[in-house]
Amino acid sequence: MCGINGFSWEDQGLIQAMNERLVHRGPDAHGDYVGGGASLGHTRLSIIDLSERGRQPMVNEHGDVRIVVNGEIYNYLDLRKELVAAGHVFRSDSDSEVVLHGYEQWGPGVIERITGMFCFAVLDEKRRRIMLGRDRLGIKPLYYHHAGGKLIFSNEIKGLLCWEGLQRRVDLPGLYQYLGYEYVPAPRTLFDGVKKLRQGHYAIFEMDSGQFSETQYWDVRFAPRFSRPEEAVEELQALLKLAVKRRLMSDVPLGVFLSGGLDSTTVVALMRELGVEHIRSFSIAYPDPSFSELEYANDMAQHYGTDQTVLMIEGLTMEDLESAVYHLDEPMTDLSAIPLMLICRKAKETVTVVLSGEGGDEIFAGYDRFKASKAAGYLNRLPGCAPLLHRLASLLPDQPQKKGAVNVAKRFLEGCVLPREGEHLRWQYFLPPALAGELFNREAAAALNIDDPFAPIRAVLASCNSSDRLDREVYLDLKLAMADSVLMKVDKMSMSTSLEVRVPFLDHEVVEFTASLPSWFKLKGFTTKYILRQAIRGLVPDRVAFRGKQGYSLPVKNLLRDQLRPVMQELLTTSPLVREFLNPATVNTLMAQHLAGTHNHNHVLWALMNAALWHRRFFEN
Repeated sequence: MCGINGFSWEDQGLIQAMNERLVHRGPDAHGDYVGGGASLGHTRLSIIDLSERGRQPMVNEHGDVRIVVNGEIYNYLDLRKELVAAGHVFRSDSDSEVVLHGYEQWGPGVIERITGMFCFAVLDEKRRRIMLGRDRLGIKPLYYHHAGGKLIFSNEIKGLLCWEGLQRRVDLPGLYQYLGYEYVPAPRTLFDGVKKLRQGHYAIFEMDSGQFSETQYWDVRFAPRFSRPEEAVEELQALLKLAVKRRLMSDVPLGVFLSGGLDSTTVVALMRELGVEHIRSFSIAYPDPSFSELEYANDMAQHYGTDQTVLMIEGLTMEDLESAVYHLDEPMTDLSAIPLMLICRKAKETVTVVLSGEGGDEIFAGYDRFKASKAAGYLNRLPGCAPLLHRLASLLPDQPQKKGAVNVAKRFLEGCVLPREGEHLRWQYFLPPALAGELFNREAAAALNIDDPFAPIRAVLASCNSSDRLDREVYLDLKLAMADSVLMKVDKMSMSTSLEVRVPFLDHEVVEFTASLPSWFKLKGFTTKYILRQAIRGLVPDRVAFRGKQGYSLPVKNLLRDQLRPVMQELLTTSPLVREFLNPATVNTLMAQHLAGTHNHNHVLWALMNAALWHRRFFEN
């Protein structure tokens, strides 16, 4: 795993500064190339081929094509054989070199031949162009700024900020989307002028004309081909096993994150079945048992005989919060982000690569929001019922535990009264139009369309080929919440500690297979992940295979009422970001209601705190 940087002009000092800014992504070696009218940079975290021959940028036999790659190419041995047979000469055993020679052989089509998690940049001096590419699911990030006939790109926005030509401005529509979704949907970022290269896309920059164009090379297409779950189980089992096997490829020690839930336990079970004898597992715990899954994690660690490490998170320090904000580049307030950073830091003490269960909830419809959407369909048959129940539920005070009947009912009804075009993401959206109208000041509100919060959802669904409700909701998760929140959290928090995280459930062949399943295979009645639970029976104990989802999010709502109360109040009453775009009186009301326990505003308040810290770090400093 590595960091990549580059731009469309020659500047040795700038490319070295960008490399230095991304040293956490690749502390083992630095490399750069300046020539041919462009600059490329690379920081290396050695995983495959630890020798000097694996250093980047890499150059082809003729000296006219160079490449920098971040990620892992799991089918590189097969591609290498094919390319050697075609006459290409390899100088290393690195998986990255197949992308270089693959580009020579197939041009931009190489991106459709490689399997893995990756982003890369090719400098083609002969054709005078730069190609950027990102993997199918968006596991690895790539940001760029294109203006005035110039292109600059990096794995992380902080790399772009090394260039003084990039003016730092808050993207106001991005801020509005962030406060609702808790991340900024691609291609926007919270920095005006900085964009994300979208998942499953590549881009071509023509150096002479300055033209920049993006092309989509992959998408999820739904086409059910089974009628009974039993027909699909064996193929699913084989694909999951292959996905885990591919991700065991490593020349350095590896481990696994184990929550004791269905997805992580499945990964551990498959590692054991594939013959991994010494499995190092890492788990998170909290003192509040309603937030902790330690009982289940320890149970599975003992069941599979793993070398278990547990990190008890008893509180949150400002140092940790500020570190997470810095490494995320732009605020993304998934409540599990900081715990993930902390467990990555712990895991890095003994391993360099970790497997994780991310993606299982998206492709198999595992989140509660899928069930909420289905339940809302029944409730909507009673006109006016949802708004009435919502008004009644809003009178009930928030409960301190993570879920519980009262909290679940309140959250369910909050989503029910939002516009239906929000699909199941209504239950993952936290800025209804009425609140947005009060939160943003007059000038900011006039520049925004606060009555249309779900425009990004409509834009994504326009490309979905299925009319089935659950298919469309899975598609939304893959294209929005997973790509721009979950996977960015995993990449940024792990790479902040120089740890590589691999996600077997997001092997694109597994994802394509799940798209060939009828939607009821995933959500049968109100049983989530139905087909996965059937496929792992006998591999994973029934006590795990059939238990519900909990997650390992930080107990932020309680921390804001206790340990983080003074931090919240200081940040939100002094932040220039709040003063410039928001109504301080509304912010104060939200804090007062949350502290009194009459309402749970933790999502909006936590988002505002992270935005204030982000603004302080990247603008005020």
